[in-house]
Amino acid sequence: MLRYLLIRALSLSLSLIVASVVIFAVIEVIPGDPAAFMLGLNATDTAIENLRAELGLGGSLVERYFAWITGMLAGDFGTSYTYRVPVAELVADRIWVSLPLAIFALILSTLIAVPVGVLAATNRGGFGDFSIMGVTQLGIAIPNFWFAMLLVLAFAVTLPWFSAGGFPGWDQPGPALKSLVLPAIALALPQASILARVMRSALIETLDQDYIRTARARGLTRGQTIRRHALRNALIPVLTIIGLQFSFLLAGAIIIENVFFLPGLGRLVFQGITQRDLVVVESVTMLLVFAVIVVTFLVDIAYAVVDPRLRRK
Repeated sequence: MLRYLLIRALSLSLSLIVASVVIFAVIEVIPGDPAAFMLGLNATDTAIENLRAELGLGGSLVERYFAWITGMLAGDFGTSYTYRVPVAELVADRIWVSLPLAIFALILSTLIAVPVGVLAATNRGGFGDFSIMGVTQLGIAIPNFWFAMLLVLAFAVTLPWFSAGGFPGWDQPGPALKSLVLPAIALALPQASILARVMRSALIETLDQDYIRTARARGLTRGQTIRRHALRNALIPVLTIIGLQFSFLLAGAIIIENVFFLPGLGRLVFQGITQRDLVVVESVTMLLVFAVIVVTFLVDIAYAVVDPRLRRK
């Protein structure tokens, strides 16, 4: 088990190195000079060069890459070109919006998807299964930003139960949680549709195994067989999807954060792209990639916890 985890950690570390090179290269080839963008059309070449030197853009690509990486390893993510504050401070402020939103949406998605998927699998071919699959197909097809606007129209405009956007801060826990309800629902329902279909397929495949028929022959009821044997083995692909969904919810909520005017990481990246704030885009993207890799590693550990056969192997 220890050898397996060490190999996975090495593999994920190499993935992180490759990702850093790709992120830096992609950001660098984006057209436009941040210094020229900040100074405007009337800036002189001398002023632009001086600002480039001040922002640390004067060295070669290799020098800038290693300066960026060594700084991140030391906890220094650089200084934002636009806000003129450390990127670490911006991330620390914004992560407390994006992270609770992602966790909230993931919990909602899991609580909805797992029982719905089990219900569809245990009624395979019936009206309940057909209805659930139709609803989940609709949930996958509807864009989450359009669904978010419907939620605002229904529960913020027609029924003023929630605010249409904004975030009051965690010094007011009640209003803060309330402001995340509609965004979390908008993010969770499409993901719940995907997860429910995966849960159904995995459980149906498990229920067709020989050991399930053996368990029923020993006198276990259908519910006992599902709880004790089928459900646990069917969770392996579900854990994979949950890990991928958390990464998506943390990194891919740019549109939802803009719909609800939430000051999260997604909106920070979007603003950094529009303002040519390269150091913000690079650092935040790298942090999100790191989060994806860490979640993947935790999912690998969860495999061994759920399935004892992996520990023996």
